[in-house]
Amino acid sequence: MKFSINQSELQNALSVVLKGVASRSTLPILSGIYLEVRGDELTLQTTDLELSVQYTVAALVEEEGRAVVPGKLFADIVKNLSDAAVHVVADEEGAIITCDTASFSIKALNPEDFPGFPHVDTTQKINIPFNRFTSMVRRVARVVSKDESRAILTGVLITLEEHHLKMVATDSYRLAITEAEVPETTAEGFQAVIAGSFLQDIAALPKTDDPVSIALAENQIVVTYQDTKFVNRRLEGNFPNYRQLLPDSHATRVSMPVEHLIGAVKRASLLGQSSSPIKFDINIASQTTQLSTIAQDIGSTQETISCQGEGEDVEIAFNYAYLLDGLSAVGTEEVFLEVQSSLKPGIFKAPEPENFLYLVMPVRIS
Repeated sequence: MKFSINQSELQNALSVVLKGVASRSTLPILSGIYLEVRGDELTLQTTDLELSVQYTVAALVEEEGRAVVPGKLFADIVKNLSDAAVHVVADEEGAIITCDTASFSIKALNPEDFPGFPHVDTTQKINIPFNRFTSMVRRVARVVSKDESRAILTGVLITLEEHHLKMVATDSYRLAITEAEVPETTAEGFQAVIAGSFLQDIAALPKTDDPVSIALAENQIVVTYQDTKFVNRRLEGNFPNYRQLLPDSHATRVSMPVEHLIGAVKRASLLGQSSSPIKFDINIASQTTQLSTIAQDIGSTQETISCQGEGEDVEIAFNYAYLLDGLSAVGTEEVFLEVQSSLKPGIFKAPEPENFLYLVMPVRIS
């Protein structure tokens, strides 16, 4: 095979497909990138047998063919080349990469050993604008659990309910829910749990006006965006019944400026002990909320911010890292805090039209 392509275009393609390269596999072929040139296109493929990525880009093809090159090495070489035309000549024995005055000769792998790209029969399919998709993912993905022993919690529950796409994530200590309207779709019963890290990889792709297509198969998900296709396993298991955590009422509801609240939480966290919770002392009569924290053998801090609300005076405390995760996902100027009691979860809500809810478990006030 023999082809030429601009360095920046090839680097961009490699940054996408590298997400599918196996990092800890006993099969050397899975650490490679499959290259195939045909017509006027270059197709790159990677897989770790769970996630498969395929990317197609225009190239000047002089000789059709295919090869498998070491993934990380090839990507590192291309990344450090000049922004000029990259010429690649490769077969199953090796590859020669030339750009400007630089030339590399590297060993290659047998393309016959590379797993074929999975062809999946999908049932339901939805399309959503990329910007809307990425904003939803960024609100919920930071809440997924990092504990692999409960794999289902490392994923995001995605459902379609009456033309509204909903994403839900929880790690047992907090819960994030966001939803957005999607264009007309015939998908019914659309529901799947998808790895949070996978969704973040999709959201990190270059932004365009093109939509993201999400299609479901029996145990896989197929995501298509521009000239890139991802096939990944769905997470198996029963996602927690998050609806039973959402209360029907509240004793106190106040609205606070998001920017002021984030600043106050950051200042309260400067005492440096993550085990020291931040206490919210809400006073309805004065329409203020006092934030305070006490760090053993270090000191204490308190700050008062204005609020608007109704209900009962209440004290409730939260882990400050969880607070910052939730508040930084709010895209509006104000945020509502709803509280039942000091021992029940607090709920932060972004006002309409932004559909975002963040529930966080309280820390017992000593």
